[in-house]
Amino acid sequence: MTLTPLVGIPLIEAGDDLASIILDSLDRSGIELVDGDVLVVAQKIISKAEGRQVDLRRVQPTKDAKRLASMTGKDPRQVEMVIQESNQILRSRPGTIIVEHRLGFICANAGIDRSNVLGDEQNWVLLLPVDPDASADNLRARLEGASDVCIGVLIIDSHGRAWRLGTVGITIGISGLPGVVDLRGRPDLYNFHLQITEVGAADELAAAASLVMGQASEGTPVVHVRGFPYELRESSLGELLRPKDQDLFR
Repeated sequence: MTLTPLVGIPLIEAGDDLASIILDSLDRSGIELVDGDVLVVAQKIISKAEGRQVDLRRVQPTKDAKRLASMTGKDPRQVEMVIQESNQILRSRPGTIIVEHRLGFICANAGIDRSNVLGDEQNWVLLLPVDPDASADNLRARLEGASDVCIGVLIIDSHGRAWRLGTVGITIGISGLPGVVDLRGRPDLYNFHLQITEVGAADELAAAASLVMGQASEGTPVVHVRGFPYELRESSLGELLRPKDQDLFR
């Protein structure tokens, strides 16, 4: 499998045509899309193109936000946005609020980011896309229509994990490739049939692409993937989310 960061992606602004920008970058990178390719896209440029920037100077924190801010040491205005973007506040400690995001997954601070937004980290934050699956579907449709091929698109973000330090890339939006690959019933090297093995294929690819993208000033928010080892098919983010009745950690 080959992962190639696309070159020449400009700083994205609200309303930018990401499909055209990615097609131009593919051309500059000398890559022609073929059936089975995957494009992995950083959430940040999706959110920017969709106008998900928020000016905190226009946010009025509620009493709940102010109370949670005093407990965590965070900006009450940002805490207000965390509350608005969450189904439930699960845990909090100084510097961190763990939530169930309105999209259904567990993450810190509702995925709200202050880095690399508008050059003003004090007053601007960036929210996750409203519907990352739809964002992935729309981008995939544009790219497939322009290239006459069948591809997959992942939208990824950096999240922490229970019990481990450090962030990793995970999938928050998916179109055209499997989220989970079920290997139950397949034989291993000793002909023992697997009983419980289900591979989070989309998240594994997200983590690999995140290594190629980098996390700071690299400026490579799109990665082209060739040789993804599983057959492409339709799926959605919901395929990756553990049902609440199976959640032993909440």
